[in-house]
Amino acid sequence: MQKTGGSHVPAFVMIVCGTVLGIAGTDLVLPAVPELPEALGGTLERSQLVLAAFVAGSAFGLLVFGSLGARYDQRALLVGSLVAYGVISGLAGLSPSLEALIGLRFLQGAAGSAAAVFAPGIIRALYGDERAVGALGFLGSVEALTPALAPVAGLWLIRLFGWNASFGAIALLALLLAGAITAWHRHIPAVVSSRKAGGYGHLLADPVFLRYAVSHAFTLGALLVVVFGAPTVFVAALGATLADFIIMQMTGIATFVVAANLAGRLVRRFDAERLISMGTLLSAAGAVAMLAYALAGGGDTLVVTALFIPFNTGLGLRGPPGFHLAVVAARGDDARGAALVVVAILVTTAVGTAAVAPFITAGLMPLAMGAAVLALASVALVTLLPSLEQQEGSGG
Repeated sequence: MQKTGGSHVPAFVMIVCGTVLGIAGTDLVLPAVPELPEALGGTLERSQLVLAAFVAGSAFGLLVFGSLGARYDQRALLVGSLVAYGVISGLAGLSPSLEALIGLRFLQGAAGSAAAVFAPGIIRALYGDERAVGALGFLGSVEALTPALAPVAGLWLIRLFGWNASFGAIALLALLLAGAITAWHRHIPAVVSSRKAGGYGHLLADPVFLRYAVSHAFTLGALLVVVFGAPTVFVAALGATLADFIIMQMTGIATFVVAANLAGRLVRRFDAERLISMGTLLSAAGAVAMLAYALAGGGDTLVVTALFIPFNTGLGLRGPPGFHLAVVAARGDDARGAALVVVAILVTTAVGTAAVAPFITAGLMPLAMGAAVLALASVALVTLLPSLEQQEGSGG
């Protein structure tokens, strides 16, 4: 894998911007969703498909770009992805109907997913295995801030320019970033993943890869199940307000950012495997404690917020080394490995959220139960499946 010369900063900043733009496709547009029926026709229920279509398109795009990244220069694919993302985003802002917007949102999500696939491999090529964990920790902290800040920016754009302003902003930024990457392409490594036979099949059959990929998805999925369900639980079941949810969310984000940025240093002290185990156990402890509190009849949102801290701390500690080792465990098939990790996160979160949804107004217990099941499953995977160290030690 080729390393780039010169400063790594411009390349890293462009990769971060690409992943943030992909996330913004949901969070920047989110405030416009309630206004869509009035602007384009349809119903509020139908307008939710604008979000679902983007997520579905993203999952499709992740798998496609994962395969393309094993055949072609990922820099060229990233530029092509951003150009397509920008053009489709501009077209989405000109949609004549809600149905047209839903269709374009699927294409938009697919087009904008390349950065999430290629970022881990490019960062690994930029910094090497030792420093990549710290860089991934910083990337994760920026990604965690995006869902908190992008809706505020989206609301501001809507109030000034209307429902389609967010699409115009994404289009402009994506095309500008594509131009920047084209101009600075020499600073980005020319990464092409190895062409392994069997496509995704060889990764799905590899217990070492699954140990890192699926345990990461389960730990993050447990946290996101709580985040997605907490607004309804707080308001409908616990008699709290959305302000209480915001306090919980901002506390969690701040905790995650601190832990993720410490992960790179802690890996050098404890090694990656130990940090992954520590983070997984800590996150599961938070989930089990929240379940115990719910079973005891607890409903104080400040207590729930306090119990949410170990969730985020554990994820922040294990997230960067876990994602990095999932890419390493792909054994040169970085793009497919990263794609499967992100798809696993999407599927886990969707299934977990759907499983909890019918019981969401019953209180904290169903939400905590869903999170605890996922978090404990992550512990089981880390405990039972072989690590890279164990496989190398056995000569596998």
